[in-house]
Amino acid sequence: MLFSSNLFLFLFLPAVLLGYYVLPRRLRNLFLLGASLIFYAWGTGSFVLVMIGSIVFNYLAALILDHVSRQWMKKALLTVAVAGNLGILFVYKYLDFFISNLNALGFHLPLQNIALPLGISFFTFQAMSYVIDVYRGSAKAQIRPQNIGLYIAFFPQLVAGPIVRYQTIADQIDHRRENFDDFSEGVRRFILGFAKKIILSNNMALVADAVFSAAPNERSVVYAWMGALAYAFQILFDFSGYSDMAIGLGKMFGFHFLENFDYPYISASISEFWRRWHMSLGQWFRDYVYFPLGGSRVKSKARLVWNLFVVWSLTGIWHGASWNFVVWGLLYFVLIAFEKLTGLPKGFAHGWQKGLYRVFTLLCVLVGWVFFRAPDLYSAVSYLQSMLGIAGNVLTDDMVIRTFQQYRFFFLAALLCSTPIFKMAKGTLAARSQRLATTAEYLSVPVYLFLLLWAVSFIMIGSHNPFIYFNF
Repeated sequence: MLFSSNLFLFLFLPAVLLGYYVLPRRLRNLFLLGASLIFYAWGTGSFVLVMIGSIVFNYLAALILDHVSRQWMKKALLTVAVAGNLGILFVYKYLDFFISNLNALGFHLPLQNIALPLGISFFTFQAMSYVIDVYRGSAKAQIRPQNIGLYIAFFPQLVAGPIVRYQTIADQIDHRRENFDDFSEGVRRFILGFAKKIILSNNMALVADAVFSAAPNERSVVYAWMGALAYAFQILFDFSGYSDMAIGLGKMFGFHFLENFDYPYISASISEFWRRWHMSLGQWFRDYVYFPLGGSRVKSKARLVWNLFVVWSLTGIWHGASWNFVVWGLLYFVLIAFEKLTGLPKGFAHGWQKGLYRVFTLLCVLVGWVFFRAPDLYSAVSYLQSMLGIAGNVLTDDMVIRTFQQYRFFFLAALLCSTPIFKMAKGTLAARSQRLATTAEYLSVPVYLFLLLWAVSFIMIGSHNPFIYFNF
């Protein structure tokens, strides 16, 4: 079931909100758990049993860990718990990739063709973080299984994040207090994310799909760059739009999730980009992989490079069972290792140097998205050749003009919305006059209503597609 579907908007969400607020408080968590399992089962069928198995396994693992006193037993139990979670992830997501690579080396093993459960990478990482935090003593094992079930399966962030840490919402599960301000802010946030996905991301997807599907020599240089830019906007507003909707839905039920995006395309460096993009995933790898390896506080540069290599190799593999994602992760490993070892761009003394490095950062991000979007490495390299004009292609053609004329509004809107210009304008109004700020709040109501109706109109004519990160 998609957030951007008539079924969710006009049946599932209203029914869950009504049931939630009608029921007494003691039954609300159980009701949300049931609704979340129905939400997941609707689109995945029997794969809901995989998630239920994950809930039970991690609930029991944490409970046992909390009652074991000997350190060696704790370590053994943690190893079993982590291996169990990674084992589920390996079987459903990486087994065929592993077999394919063995076959390329001369083996003759049959592919298993196992379907990928939606959001398995998200709820598996979320469950693992809970068990690890209990082992570390930074979280208390939850006695009520329905509470852990709700933490792992809560439908707003179930299939595409953000990855929520247990200690972030542990107290909210039992003691949250819903109020009208949170609910109304949640509605606004949901509409904003909904509009990002349907109006901006989906229209940018039409451009990106057309360009990436063209033959290398049929893509002019400018057209290839236009396609890469369109995909950059598509994935930003697809994923940040989902995160906005998840955060908004959470607020409707009294939950407060941490932010997952912070205008990543205004970053001045690659390191800053990853502090702004998919922040919950970056923080997960930082706290559960990078810091335990020693982080940046190591005695040798070789060890630092190794730590970065491990983190970014795993980050690439986390995104998908394909060499594209491995190369994509290793690209960021090289770039971030370069920044760590050289101290750039902090070492620049002049503004023009920092400006050039900002441009360099965006170019690297665009190149990275080509590997992310292309179906295989050969296609990615062919696309990059088109961008460089070495694929037998021309500099520009009529497709550039036609595409720009048709989608110029969406490109402009995507460009503006990828910067904090509207947020800054709102802050300026609030600083100048409370009356202006209040007036702006009232005037925003018809704007949000217009965005909602506009986005719904796209759905009504069948112009919507699944979220990109559902594949991960």
